[in-house]
Amino acid sequence: MSESYKKGTLLGRLLVKVMLKERGMPLDEMRFATTVEGKPYVATQTLVPPLAYNITHDNDLVAMAFAPGINNPPAYNVGIDVMKVRIPGRETFDSFVNTVGDQLTSLEHGLLQVGIPETDRLQRFFWMWTLKEAYTKALGIGLGFDFRRIEFDVVARVVRVDGKQPDGWRFNTFVIKDEEELYQCVVAEYIGDTKTEILDNAENPKWLKIYDAVQFTKNAVDLLKK
Repeated sequence: MSESYKKGTLLGRLLVKVMLKERGMPLDEMRFATTVEGKPYVATQTLVPPLAYNITHDNDLVAMAFAPGINNPPAYNVGIDVMKVRIPGRETFDSFVNTVGDQLTSLEHGLLQVGIPETDRLQRFFWMWTLKEAYTKALGIGLGFDFRRIEFDVVARVVRVDGKQPDGWRFNTFVIKDEEELYQCVVAEYIGDTKTEILDNAENPKWLKIYDAVQFTKNAVDLLKK
């Protein structure tokens, strides 16, 4: 396990505890469990409505999404995924996509075809992939779900699952810019009884909070001592 992964895991645990503490849950009441599929959730809830959360990290970014728990307890349906927009190592874009090409639909492959500027192709790919990840994390299934069942038409802004547009979902798509680094992010939330919508909140939306890891850790330790 890499040091980066260990740090990301630690920060993720602090994020959820700080979130619960700020909303009135004492530290000694915080209990966590996992579903059969392995998705973590808050096992003891004194908040009304209860809170659902999901954590992800990639490279130097750790992110958490949380929302009121309404549908499908105990973990509810909230998922987040973030990815740094870059081609790893010395790969070309085509070789990079080919490594996961069997997880893309024919339409998605077509939207990544040669002739489109590579910057656009790269961003399209990461929108597809982060949405697939966020959706499966929200379901609590993760790697047990065939990504080819999910199709994100990034041009028409349409999501299909098993060939049909699902109902009841909200997908927030946004980017985080930190100096020269760009991360693409998707939050998936099942809200029920409504038409699925894809929201484009562009760069660093107003509801997004960004912290420096060192300062956040210091503040978190002080808060949790109280």
